[in-house]
Amino acid sequence: MSQLTHFNESGRARMVDVTDKHATERVAVAQGKVWVLPETLEKIQEGRIAKGDVLAVAQVAGVMGAKRTPDLIPMCHPLLLTSVDVNYTEDAQTNASGRCSIMIEATVKTTGNTGVEMEAMTAVSVAALTIYDMCKAVDKGMEFGEIFLASKSGGKSGTYRRGALAG
Repeated sequence: MSQLTHFNESGRARMVDVTDKHATERVAVAQGKVWVLPETLEKIQEGRIAKGDVLAVAQVAGVMGAKRTPDLIPMCHPLLLTSVDVNYTEDAQTNASGRCSIMIEATVKTTGNTGVEMEAMTAVSVAALTIYDMCKAVDKGMEFGEIFLASKSGGKSGTYRRGALAG
């Protein structure tokens, strides 16, 4: 049997049948980074971006993104999310390109029969895009990436932590 579960017997795309899966508490944490000029980070921190409070707006956008995941990712199930939380860690230390970072972390929870990994990664992605949108007038060269699933728990496959050995 193929491990690619989003294909039917004819090799065509399908939404996975989760009818027989047990409902459990499921939690996923995703992270990503936005790289900005030091001046941009300073303006964000001081509330001097013309469009408003960048991180507050991006936080709401991340929550909305998690909630809209099945509208964006074709094979995702609509889920009743019980919690979405988006947080930031700002780092003024510059990289080789002279940019500092804002690390975005999204934690998404549900009790159901399928996981919330895609919702957590969508929340991070939408928050990053929102930061870009709000700051592009002062920093068109922003970069974002390093978006990944940091951990997940619940369901048949159990707990996953990035970097942990499978066991």
